[in-house]
Amino acid sequence: MIDFVGKRYWYFALSLLIIIPGVISLLIPPGLKLSVDFTGGTLWEIRFQQEVQASDVRLVLSENGLPDAVVQTSGDKQVLIRAKDIESESASGTRARLQAALQQRFGSFETVRFESVGPSLGGEVSQKAVQAVALAALGILLYISVAFRRVRRSFRFGACAIVALLHDALVVLGVFSILGKLFNVEVDSLFVTAVLTVIGFSVHDTIVVFDRIRENITRHAGESFEAIVNHSIMQTLVRSLNTSLTAALVMLALVLFGGLTTRNFALALLIGIVSGTYSSIFNASQLLVVWENGEVGRLFQRFRPQPQPAANAVRR
Repeated sequence: MIDFVGKRYWYFALSLLIIIPGVISLLIPPGLKLSVDFTGGTLWEIRFQQEVQASDVRLVLSENGLPDAVVQTSGDKQVLIRAKDIESESASGTRARLQAALQQRFGSFETVRFESVGPSLGGEVSQKAVQAVALAALGILLYISVAFRRVRRSFRFGACAIVALLHDALVVLGVFSILGKLFNVEVDSLFVTAVLTVIGFSVHDTIVVFDRIRENITRHAGESFEAIVNHSIMQTLVRSLNTSLTAALVMLALVLFGGLTTRNFALALLIGIVSGTYSSIFNASQLLVVWENGEVGRLFQRFRPQPQPAANAVRR
């Protein structure tokens, strides 16, 4: 049997090695490269006379100074463009130049709407996302405390699941922060959806492992807690890997062959699925062992100043 639990500090070190650069990148402004959804800009909906591809429209916009524009098809002949502020006042402005380029490439078209959008959507989405994570964490803690009530100190299972949840969220945020600084990868409202989905996946995988630990506490009464956790990991490892690999392969296909509109969404899910599988097996369960053994307290005691021996009594 593989001793997963015995190497727990190596797993913690690997997680820190991945998370710390991301956290440092998040602390360096701007932490994330935000899209129009968060910063505001221009919303331009166009109806063409012929069927067009979003990738072709995006190419024309990129060639005319809008490389970061987000283009989505809303019908066979209709596209929705989200970009930074587009000048529309003067005849020689950005909009006039783009109209000429689009007409030359695709023929005549009709503007359905052209309006400026503010960053209020981004603020609202961010606020609700934080509230959703907080409520999810509270719900997880309460659910596990009740479901595992026959296990001694059941709240520890919930607390470790929340730590794994935060681990996965930080991994995704940190990676996209680094990608934004190196490759100008932007995050939009779909990214928020991906992070929340990753959190749900992480908790699901962690609960599977924890539930097996709960069963084995009764079945293997008398064995050490480390041995019970190791048994549980071995019993759930293949199932977790098969489930995660199936989902990861689908996300990888979307990243490689999907459209640009959903590529970042799929990439965030791919990173989160891999991180969630890792944290459920190698972080949450191992943290439970560390807490049960009181290793955290002993670690802090090493850094406490030791009491100095009493001064020698004065010689008579």
